[in-house]
Amino acid sequence: MELTDVIPGRRAIRHYTDQSVSKGTVQTLLRAAIQAPSAINSQPWAFVVIQDKSLLKTYSDRAKRLCAEVYSADSSQSELMATLTDPSYNIFYNSGTLIVICAKPTGQHPDWDCCLAAQNLMLAAHDMGLGTCPIGLAWLLFEQPDIKHDLNLPADYVAVMPIIVGYPRGAVPSVGRKKPEIRCWK
Repeated sequence: MELTDVIPGRRAIRHYTDQSVSKGTVQTLLRAAIQAPSAINSQPWAFVVIQDKSLLKTYSDRAKRLCAEVYSADSSQSELMATLTDPSYNIFYNSGTLIVICAKPTGQHPDWDCCLAAQNLMLAAHDMGLGTCPIGLAWLLFEQPDIKHDLNLPADYVAVMPIIVGYPRGAVPSVGRKKPEIRCWK
C-alpha cells in the first residue's frame, strides 16, 4: 500500500476477529514504532505487550471501575458512566493484543516522542491489514503502582499510549475531516 493511501485509510477499529496476532507481527510493529523521531534522539520509549485475553478482561474491569470513580460526580458524563457500568463492555473491545507505549523519564518531551512512535505503529499495522485503536480509558489503570509492578514498569515510566491491535471484523467507513485551519502563512 502507498503511504498516501495508508494515512487516510487508517481507522480506529473496535471489532476484531478471533485470529491472534503473532509474536513476529508484534515485533514488526515495534520495529516500525522505534523508527519515530525523538527529541535529541533520546528514544524514550518502552513497551508492554499483553496477549492474554483473560488478563486483558481483568484489566478492563479494573479500568472501568477506576474511570467510574473519576467520572461519577460529573453529570455531563452520564453516557460514559452507562458504558463503564455495563458488565459486557470491554475497554479493549475483546482484542487479543494490547501494546502500551510508555515514556521513560529522559529527553525533552518523552510523551510527544511516544505519540510519534504510536502513529508509526498504527500506520504500519494498517499497512499490514491489522486494525488498531488507542484506548484512553486505560491510562488510569497503567498508573496504578501494583499494575506497574506486575508489568515490570518502573514507577517513573508513564503509559502514554495503550493501543489494541488485531484483525478487523469488517471494513470501517471513512470519517470526514475538516479542512486545515491555517491561521497564518507568511
